[in-house]
Amino acid sequence: MKVNYKKHDDILLIELSHKKIDDAYETENMIVHVAQDKEPVLLEIFKGSQLLEKAAKELPKNIIKRIASL
Repeated sequence: MKVNYKKHDDILLIELSHKKIDDAYETENMIVHVAQDKEPVLLEIFKGSQLLEKAAKELPKNIIKRIASL
């Protein structure tokens, strides 16, 4: 799994798989990119900073440091 945060766009990207993206589904808060077998490949989470703030209160400190270094 690979995590990236685009500060300029406030989008959190979470790559779940290296499979080829075949389709995408947009919800209110994210876009889910899926492979041909409908397995999620990539999540684009809008307003990623809000999610990271909430996660910071719950996640272990070593994980927070790793995310902050992105």
